[in-house]
Amino acid sequence: MEQLGFEGMPRRLYPCTPSRLNTWLDCPRRYRMTYLDRPMPQKGPRWAHNSVGASVHNALAGWWRLPVRERTPEAAGSLLVRGWLTDGFRDEAQSAQWRDRAREMTVRYAAGLDPSDEPLGVERTVATRTDQIAVSGRIDRLDARGAELVVVDYKTGRHVLTSDDARGSLALAIYAVAASRVLRRPCRRVELHHLPSGEVAVWEHTDESLARHIRRAEQIAAEAAAADEAYRALRNRDGVPRPRDGEHAPYDEMFPPRPGNLCGWCDFARHCPEGREAAPRKEPWAALPADVS
Repeated sequence: MEQLGFEGMPRRLYPCTPSRLNTWLDCPRRYRMTYLDRPMPQKGPRWAHNSVGASVHNALAGWWRLPVRERTPEAAGSLLVRGWLTDGFRDEAQSAQWRDRAREMTVRYAAGLDPSDEPLGVERTVATRTDQIAVSGRIDRLDARGAELVVVDYKTGRHVLTSDDARGSLALAIYAVAASRVLRRPCRRVELHHLPSGEVAVWEHTDESLARHIRRAEQIAAEAAAADEAYRALRNRDGVPRPRDGEHAPYDEMFPPRPGNLCGWCDFARHCPEGREAAPRKEPWAALPADVS
């Protein structure tokens, strides 16, 4: 008997985040180990620069949740110290140095904020969908400036960012589209706030440039979704186990490695011979600027 079809049924959407899409672009093998292999392969040590970034983000989010009268620069510094994360530093002395430096940049940044200028969202999750994807993500801060929304993303890395970074960010464009659709207000401006330097990188999107980013997200998602389906089909049909450390066949055709300089920063470098050959593993504190040891 011929199986009845489902003509007219909606196509299954690919659920994703900007991080998932960018991971596919960076390295399909890392994508597979991050999102598909279960149990997930063991990661390497945590990174000190991620501890700095998370500590600052958490402090600023907590600052906006305080009553307005308590939103002082000193309060931001206290929140930073109270929630300081210590993973990845060489030793306690290095952690303490960076805690003090992070406190200073957080206090300085908070001093330039208007405590009464309430954001529309802090660490706010937004989501949207197209005919192909259901994408979601979390915005550091969503401002209302006049009739328009502005996406604000905090950055604490060593490199000062430019308008090109803001323009080219797939994540920021997706957040802008999602925020606009959720709140039904225009959102075209995206900002990268670099706390170490105090610089703000800005880009004003157009409807066309946002649409290009969404089309790009759909293209990436289509590639990743096809690989996901092939992975599941292989596992279900042949009962192929997750590869052991350093053994990636028969998955490499679907999830090839992309070895390069970034391999030294990969959480899964221990499981990837090509990555270890491409770049030596970085020390967990290697991304911290050299002017503070």
